[in-house]
This record gives sequence, structure tokens and C-alpha cells, in this order.
Amino acid sequence: MDSKRKLLTPEREEIILARLGEEAKTITELSLTLGVSEATVRRDLLSLEEQGKVKRVHGGAVRVKFSEHEPVFKEKESIKPEEKERIAKLALDLINDKDTIFLDGGSTVLALAKMLGAKKGLTVVTNSLMAAAELMESGHDLIIVGGKFRPLSRTLVGPLTSKIIETLHVDKAFLGTIGFTIEDGISTTDADEAFTKELILKRAGKAILLADSSKLGKKSFAVSGALSDIDVVITDSGVPSAIARDLRKNGIDLLV
Repeated sequence: MDSKRKLLTPEREEIILARLGEEAKTITELSLTLGVSEATVRRDLLSLEEQGKVKRVHGGAVRVKFSEHEPVFKEKESIKPEEKERIAKLALDLINDKDTIFLDGGSTVLALAKMLGAKKGLTVVTNSLMAAAELMESGHDLIIVGGKFRPLSRTLVGPLTSKIIETLHVDKAFLGTIGFTIEDGISTTDADEAFTKELILKRAGKAILLADSSKLGKKSFAVSGALSDIDVVITDSGVPSAIARDLRKNGIDLLV
């Protein structure tokens, strides 16, 4: 490194991320690369871990990869089920009788769908066949968005969904996600699903993201909504402190 100028923290962090790549690096290696003390490297790694960009391991760190793999729906339901149940209960408190709401795909949003019997006179718009099945006998008005069937998430997605979504306005949209970062917002593994999420964000009075903390700080393939599109994030207590701080700084309500 150029010893004539002391690197700023953001510069060091960028170099660390570039050096980590696919392999773990030790604190000693990073210290030599940057020309700074091991104590400084430890502070930088702690900051990057709080941002969800690296994972510290014994003696060093590895870079957090994008969420390229999306589990099948049954797998999703088995991941953090207690956290998802609590997230759904917080989301339920945001719904008033006679609201018009949108329910996205995803296991956390499905947990919310199972609780809607506690509300009266809702109009529920959804592209999730799983949510629709839960609500068939609920007594709520149910509108199913047509489109291309996506087996992995059991949702209807893509350009055909615009035929209905663009004619509607919903009070609140409840969305799931595969990944979420402050820089890129919400993201998913499928471009058609991202298209439909972006459509509903434009037609919702309030957009509410339901995401357990394992999704936060991770990126996926297709961006499906910017940070500025989101009004509320509901997550669990594992939310990285840097992400919590940045959400509040950007005027987004965070419910934990």
C-alpha cells in the first residue's frame, strides 16, 4: 500500500472486501495488505459484519455471498418458524378492519394470511396461491392476481400480473424477500417475481416488508424495490445494528 497517505475507513473496507473474494483471509494477512495494525483490521471487520457484508471466523473473516439459492417453499416454512410467527403478529397489528391489502408470496407473509380471521371485512389481493388457499373460506373479499405460475414460490408473476395490479390501489402491501440491503433495497432470485413486486409497490399506500434477520444484509439476483419504496420493515432481534440504524436514518419504521 502507499505509505504516504493514511487510508480512510471506507477505503480500507473496500480493499478488505476485494481481498476476501471467495476465500477467508486472516487478520494478519489483511493487516499486511493494508499496512495498518491488526487492531484496526479487527475494527474494520466488526463494522463490515454489522453491515452484513462479512462473517468473522477464528483469526479472520469471509465475505458474505449473495443469496443465489432460493429454497423450495416447504424448506422456507421450516426456517426460523418462531421468528416468522412473531413477525406476522406484529404485521397483523398494522391491519384495520375493512382495509384493502396485498399479500406477496413467501412463508412469513403466509403466516400473516393464516391470522387474518381476526380481522373483519378485508379485501385481500394476492399473487400467492398458498395465501389464496388459506383465505378461500375466510369471508374476506379475495382477488387473485393472474400471471405466470412460479412453482418455487407458488406465486403468479410476470408481465401478465400488470393487467390487474395496474387497475387497483391497496392500503397496505405486505411483502416477503430473499435479500435486502440498504444500498439496493429488496431483491429476489427471479426477474418475473421482481417485476410483480415493483408493480405492487407503485399501487400501495404503504409498503411493509416482512423479513427475518437472515435476509438482511444479503443481495439476490433481481432488485425488486428500492429502499425509498418501503415504509415499514418488520424483523426479529437478530437485525444487524448498522442496518437498524440506517433504516431509521432513512425514515423507515423498524418493528422488531
